[in-house]
Amino acid sequence: AHDDSYAVWISEIMLQQTTVKTVIPYYERFIKRFPDVFTLAAADLQDVLMHWQGLGYYTRARQLHKCAKELVEQYGGAFPKDRKALMKLSGIGAYTSAAIMSFGFNLPEAVVDGNVVRVLTRLKGWQEPATSILFKINELAQNLTSLDEAADYSSAIMDLGATVCTPSAPACPLCPWKDACAAFKENTVSLIPNIVKPAKAVRKGLVFLIRNDDGAYLVRKRTEKGLLSGLTEF
Repeated sequence: AHDDSYAVWISEIMLQQTTVKTVIPYYERFIKRFPDVFTLAAADLQDVLMHWQGLGYYTRARQLHKCAKELVEQYGGAFPKDRKALMKLSGIGAYTSAAIMSFGFNLPEAVVDGNVVRVLTRLKGWQEPATSILFKINELAQNLTSLDEAADYSSAIMDLGATVCTPSAPACPLCPWKDACAAFKENTVSLIPNIVKPAKAVRKGLVFLIRNDDGAYLVRKRTEKGLLSGLTEF
């Protein structure tokens, strides 16, 4: 059996760049094969990559495997209950460390995702570009986080953003915070959050197909660094 922190860690890494609906069957299969950090650390990397196949962004799987080894070697297989220590582990950044602390250990660390940013900026009526006021958003999120029921609070505010305070056509009349919401009072909900999208870079590339007289194609293995590291390509 796996503990809450292990389950949170696996799910949060899988959910990066991937939707919940897509992740669920992969998560269930992965947890069945690697039920705890010891099993994952002892596994062959190719086995881990095989069970990750289809999720994409394979660097996540490599970091997951590397982090499992670090947890076993440095902490006896247990996640440290210290956010700074967590962030020193491979593949664990600010968001994932906060999620492990909150959902895994019920400790008062603010978990700030896109849903939380939307709820809090609307609550305060902040129309500045969200990226320019991240400090304010994170500070407010931390101040609102429950000291005793952190996991429930984090889950609730994320669900509020996902189901009620949605990006378009939010169900404001159903919101438990509508009376305190500045954007609702000022009719600026549709303007908040102010997300400034960076210009999309245009990238071009070439792929060469080399085939011999027998119809066999030449392939190679990519290096172990960078995009799609270690995978096979033409």
